[in-house]
Amino acid sequence: MHKHSVAYYTWIGDDLITVPDFPAWVCDFCGRREYDMSALSQLSLILSPNAGSATNRQRRLRPHPRPKVKNPRASQPE
Repeated sequence: MHKHSVAYYTWIGDDLITVPDFPAWVCDFCGRREYDMSALSQLSLILSPNAGSATNRQRRLRPHPRPKVKNPRASQPE
């Protein structure tokens, strides 16, 4: 198998996505293609539905500890 640039096709829902010059390993004998895993993972990041949008993670806030209040005793004159 040798590395070549090929056209990559995939369906996302009802849309056909084509990527020209996509890196793949191609068998010289039978023509079988194995796409480059690094390029596939980069492409999946680009094509993900959340690409380009900010992530809104909810931060969990710790409740503030209540200050300990000492019970002041009123000093009573004797």
